[in-house]
Amino acid sequence: MVSFGAIKYVKMEILKSSAALIAWRNQYQSSAIGFVPTMGALHLGHLSLMIKSKIDNDKTLASIFVNPTQFNDPKDFLHYPSTIESDISMLEDAGIDAVFIPAVEDMYPEVAVENFHIPILTESLEAKMRPGHFDGVITIIRKLFDLAQANRVYLGEKDFQQLSIISAWVKKEKRAEVIVPCPTHRESSGLAMSSRNQRLQEKQLKEATLLFQILNTVKENKFNNTPVEWELWARSLFAQSPSFRLDYFEIIDADTFGPLAAWEDSENPIAVVAAFLGEVRLIDNMRL
Repeated sequence: MVSFGAIKYVKMEILKSSAALIAWRNQYQSSAIGFVPTMGALHLGHLSLMIKSKIDNDKTLASIFVNPTQFNDPKDFLHYPSTIESDISMLEDAGIDAVFIPAVEDMYPEVAVENFHIPILTESLEAKMRPGHFDGVITIIRKLFDLAQANRVYLGEKDFQQLSIISAWVKKEKRAEVIVPCPTHRESSGLAMSSRNQRLQEKQLKEATLLFQILNTVKENKFNNTPVEWELWARSLFAQSPSFRLDYFEIIDADTFGPLAAWEDSENPIAVVAAFLGEVRLIDNMRL
């Protein structure tokens, strides 16, 4: 243990197997544990989740695992950024108590993917564009949750549909974990922080701000048009940009995921967008 004045830093434990994680967790049965699952390539958005966890809990556990079963595109899996050494350094600097970095063989001794279905929620948007994606997400989340036995789990709102599906799964399974949603962190340009941003070239980083600009314009001028009119406007802007290939831009109810014809149809509207910029797929959302 190294001490700097009144602040004490404990060396972070690196847990490379399920058995090591179980042994670590067994040491802290009476402690409140916060858990932040990640796929690595960490940025300040991830760090904000961990800081929140450190405030709320006795111990904070992070995980780094690029889950192969949630990639419907094998190329996306192969190209997903990996920065494990800098990730570990960032976690150590943040004072995280432990990080779980398992091998694929440890998490998937047998390849079996779970199926989780809730009408609309698991049929639209990301689920429609990436078949099987959320089955892979729930498969790994169950494995991680069962091992971590955390009191609270911290998830970013940038992946809004994923957050909604995991929350619905926890409720349906009557699990003990409390899901803590955390706000999207953005660059000064407005671009939502994402591990995939590391694959963007300098010119593309500037172009990528189109997502935020459109979302923010809709939010600030919401009542100038109907939700449907705003959707058509946004889609036309993407169509005019040769750099983008739009997957979807929709304004929905954040609770039901149903489409909106008029603003009075929802007390909790949200705009959601997904688009390819070159070979990099970007997603974002904004509550309206």
